[in-house]
Amino acid sequence: MSPFTGSAARTARWEHLRVDLDDGVATVTLARPDKLNALTLGAYADLRDLLAELSRERAVRALVLAGEGRGFCSGGDVDEIIGATLSMDTAQLLDFNRMTGQVVRAIRECPFPVIAAVHGVAAGAGAVLALAADFRVADPTARFAFLFTRVGLSGGDMGAAYLLPRVVGLGHATRLLMLGEPVRAPEAERIGLISELAEDGDADKTAQSLARRLADGPALAHAQTKALLTSELDMPLSAAIELDASTQALLMNGEDYKEFHASFTEKRPPKWQGR
Repeated sequence: MSPFTGSAARTARWEHLRVDLDDGVATVTLARPDKLNALTLGAYADLRDLLAELSRERAVRALVLAGEGRGFCSGGDVDEIIGATLSMDTAQLLDFNRMTGQVVRAIRECPFPVIAAVHGVAAGAGAVLALAADFRVADPTARFAFLFTRVGLSGGDMGAAYLLPRVVGLGHATRLLMLGEPVRAPEAERIGLISELAEDGDADKTAQSLARRLADGPALAHAQTKALLTSELDMPLSAAIELDASTQALLMNGEDYKEFHASFTEKRPPKWQGR
């Protein structure tokens, strides 16, 4: 994402999200607890646009995506999404589905790590948002369910058929996307869907701790690692090795690489500058 901006001012208030910034850590909270944070058309669009803004500003070095209340996110709102799409024509449906996919692309392509803090339900689109994150921190109440076939749609929604096999393997992904059965925290950890299992009720706290650790680290190195992980998923080994070499050559000419050497020589912690 280019840091260059046009004349539009930064968005002062997000209607469908709560956004908090603290010294490089952004916390984005889905805030419809009475609806288990079900997503609306506006919530999708806000997430897409917020991630683009934060990516351009370069002030964020880690982001936590969380849900208020009893769960992370129950997916698309039945009335405001499913009900609305029933009256859309093909062109409108394509626009809607492209928009939801743009949210996943924004999570994967933003230049900072994204941590999903999951408690309770992460279902449908909520499960895919967590899947798209770089880290999934969950407590024992977490349960993931890719419910798309249960409403008569393909399980490959919002990039799920691309991302899930790469996280848990084709066998587990086939079962989860075909059957739509919930996966509770112990099994999710066993198959690799969860990055870290937190203590009961501590998903947000553990995610914040991880975000702070990442934000205090070498931001440019993290950004380039994320970019390579995403870009190299479909590359042959020779192309991936060449991209790795080019990236390392650029980073070796950066300030953080020099700072590590200076800090090691002077026997002090490094002062990362993110460049």
